[in-house]
Amino acid sequence: MMKGYQLSECKITNGETSRDCQIQVFINPDPEEKRYLIEDLKVDEHTLNSALDPDEISRLEFEPNHLAVIFKMPKSYSGNDQLLFRVASTGAFLFEDRLVIVVSEDVPLFEGKQFMRVTSLRSLFLRILNRSAYHFMEHLKIINMLTDEIEDKINESMENKYLINLFTLEKSLVYYLNAIHSNTVVIEKIKNSSSKIGFLTEESEFLDDILVENNQCFRQAEIYSNILAGLMDARVSIVSNNLNILMKTLTLITIGIMIPTLVVSIFSMNVKMPIPYDHPLAFWLIIATAIVSVISVISYFKFKRL
Repeated sequence: MMKGYQLSECKITNGETSRDCQIQVFINPDPEEKRYLIEDLKVDEHTLNSALDPDEISRLEFEPNHLAVIFKMPKSYSGNDQLLFRVASTGAFLFEDRLVIVVSEDVPLFEGKQFMRVTSLRSLFLRILNRSAYHFMEHLKIINMLTDEIEDKINESMENKYLINLFTLEKSLVYYLNAIHSNTVVIEKIKNSSSKIGFLTEESEFLDDILVENNQCFRQAEIYSNILAGLMDARVSIVSNNLNILMKTLTLITIGIMIPTLVVSIFSMNVKMPIPYDHPLAFWLIIATAIVSVISVISYFKFKRL
């Protein structure tokens, strides 16, 4: 699917004729759209396929008539992902008169205040790169909130599913760290080639800000990942300790039940007992003995602080 936009009066508006629009967004392009990109716009086929490959690393390439950049963005999260945050590749192809974006799924690319005043296609290209860092930061905040909620549940639960959720979040952070670092390398290459690309002074300064934002995003993800990995063993110990407490409680209950059962069983044996079976208080004496045995066991455990 293709969407067209125009850059008019520093604003991004929907275009009427998609093929003639300055900004073209291809969402999981079909064979005909791929043919248009390859044959008409001269986009390299391998680079185009890389923009749709989630495992592709970020990179920068200079083509004869355009600049091709493959960078990473967070993939939209759904409930079916089971707390696994994935990363998707995005292709940005900057021509002299147009900007082509290739994504694997429909995501909001031009939302936020930073897209309110866009002076040129180069500026829009940089803002999309900057939006990627903000998108990663938003997901990192969500991951941190989910981690706090799961930690509270682990403190009171013995189920493995909460630990599995934490392992999944830790795996997501590893993906994010790799993606953000890959974007940082590309942004540094763009910065070193800013004069070749034709960035103005203001755009070069904005590129420096993007690099700072991306580095801060990487450090934030690294902190979350280190905290999650470093405390994982402690959380496993908490679950094991909760299980030990439950087993101890069940053991105490079992002992508490077994002692009076033993007393009653002894007096139920078909042998001669100290108390005659026809004694009027025989039943109550046996019950009293069982109760005293329970109280003795409870007092012993309390004395030993078990």
